[in-house]
Amino acid sequence: MRAQNVYLNLRNKIMAALDAEAVNRMSTEILQSQLRKAVDALVEKESVQLPPLLRAEFVSRLMDEIKGLGPLQPLIDDPSISDIMVNGPNQVYVERGGKLTKTDVVFIDESHLLSIAKRIAGQAGRRVDELSPMCDTRLPDGSRVNIAIPPITLDGTVVSIRKFGRHELDLEQMVGYGSMSPEVAKLLAVAARCRLNILISGGTGSGKTTLLNALSRHIANTERIITIEDAAELQLQQPHIVRMETRPAGTESTGEVDQRHLVINSLRMRPDRIIVGECRGGEAFEMLQAMNTGHDGSMSTLHANTPRDALSRVESMVMMAQPNLPLDAIRRNIASAVDLIIQISRLHDGSRKVMSVSEIMGIEGKNVVMEEIFRFEPDAVVSGEKVTGKFVTAGLINRSALKVKARFFGMEEPLNQVFQGQRR
Repeated sequence: MRAQNVYLNLRNKIMAALDAEAVNRMSTEILQSQLRKAVDALVEKESVQLPPLLRAEFVSRLMDEIKGLGPLQPLIDDPSISDIMVNGPNQVYVERGGKLTKTDVVFIDESHLLSIAKRIAGQAGRRVDELSPMCDTRLPDGSRVNIAIPPITLDGTVVSIRKFGRHELDLEQMVGYGSMSPEVAKLLAVAARCRLNILISGGTGSGKTTLLNALSRHIANTERIITIEDAAELQLQQPHIVRMETRPAGTESTGEVDQRHLVINSLRMRPDRIIVGECRGGEAFEMLQAMNTGHDGSMSTLHANTPRDALSRVESMVMMAQPNLPLDAIRRNIASAVDLIIQISRLHDGSRKVMSVSEIMGIEGKNVVMEEIFRFEPDAVVSGEKVTGKFVTAGLINRSALKVKARFFGMEEPLNQVFQGQRR
């Protein structure tokens, strides 16, 4: 605690003496050198016994506060951490390997945390204040951030960071992690290559965006792709990509551009595929229209616990945009637009698995008909151990759209190999 008091004393004096404009003009190396000299001078002046290692740590912390994200910077830099959750200035949790743990990271006070939160928002041209107490934004590396401040939150500023992995996974790597079987990976690769319209369904933190990124690797380089997101985090590798991001309302509650407007505009941009990072509202209607009007191979994610729940969610989102549209018409629209629903879940051991791959077959009566191509069957669960199990299949039925498109794209043989020797 004594070291913390010494740091706070030095920090306050150095911060009070800093010239903001001069700091902005300095390179990182020059600023670090100046801070090192300032710390040494103050230590000598106040006759504080401070070892060289601690002095270096103080300089690093000051650099993080001035140029980085303060106490959060070491957590941002730690590749083993996937999520950071700040619940006020004295509670910071992280997720490693699917497990939550509390850290010893603290902020000086609420104003210190609030200033860091505002800096995060400002980096992406967003704002968070009493008039706009909630904010979705991103870090420069693509990590997704949600900020909520008082009076919305009662115990201080809350910051939730979903870190962007330095190395995006592909389907083969996801097989290595046990998220899917090699056969499921081959099936999904064929589906993405053959321009099936795909929805990825799952809960928070289940790996929907990671899977969407992995699927996108199987899109041909010749296609023009438009991505639409609230906070840009998709990392597509193709050369012809147009990235679009929503914009919140300004200080006079004007100028908002939501996902629905972006989807409508994207249809005028001659896309081959449209990828919506996450469908949350009325944009689902325009997304279905795009899928039904020549933009095959479009993809999106949504929050739902099962493939059937995903269909209900899409119905609800379409009703937000078209409340007078009959339910039968909505279901027929969904059945003709969506080809595949992939259900992914985060299990109690922290692992993420593709639980089901289901194909939309059409309408019978008033209901959308689905056929499950693959599902994950877990073994008997033993408390505290990793979840194991098998991916099983009943194969493809004759009227499968995947069969038809695989034949059209010359991928029939790779598709047939998926089901050779599979348990039925």
